[in-house]
Amino acid sequence: MKLTLRVWRQKNADAPGAMSTYQVDGISQDMSFLEMLDTLNEELILTGDDPVAFDHDCREGICGACSLVINGDAHGPERTTTCQLHMRSFQDGDTIDIEPWRASAFPVVKDLVVDRSAFDRIIQAGGYISAPTGTAPDAHATPVPKPDADFAFEHAECIGCGACVAACPNGSAMLFTSAKINHLNVLPQGAPERETRVLDMVDQMDSEGFGGCTLTGECATACPKGIPLPSISAMNKEWLRATRKVHRQG
Repeated sequence: MKLTLRVWRQKNADAPGAMSTYQVDGISQDMSFLEMLDTLNEELILTGDDPVAFDHDCREGICGACSLVINGDAHGPERTTTCQLHMRSFQDGDTIDIEPWRASAFPVVKDLVVDRSAFDRIIQAGGYISAPTGTAPDAHATPVPKPDADFAFEHAECIGCGACVAACPNGSAMLFTSAKINHLNVLPQGAPERETRVLDMVDQMDSEGFGGCTLTGECATACPKGIPLPSISAMNKEWLRATRKVHRQG
């Protein structure tokens, strides 16, 4: 395959960025998208040019590092992570636009790499449970109803890639935050921090500069792990419950 790549290049966070055009040839349909970028970078290095910086780690679709907007879609045309996207999804002669996540809360570090530490700070605000010290409890010592377990596992699949933010026209992080809150709030192990968790994590999300949610649904469409849109409604119910409880206590 011969392809034309239009890639966002930006030397650093303060420098202006622009799209640069490259030609790549000999691309196999069996290559992953990241392997195709590796091929481009090898050619750039051989010609003395600066290779394209992009995030990647596991290349197995489980870490969420490979955050790219491809032809306007977060992670590309398939509902998967960029590292699991293969070149068979494109045609010989295609022009492919490759950009970083576009959100004020995800500033560009270099080229296609963005700073997603805002997600880390949301987790630090309440994405944890109390862990008593001592010996480990016996398996199944704390019964969890199967519907609750299924709900928790569904939300635990979130890998924090940020596709929901990139796809949202408002740059909202509601789907990510709701997944992390709902995962823990439904389990008995998460009960001690149930109210403070949702209040603190939502407050941190707002302070990071993410946009508001208008339920356009693009976040759930782009999510490679299929976190459902009703997750946001479930989080809103948790937030209202916690707010009312705080007001009663106050």
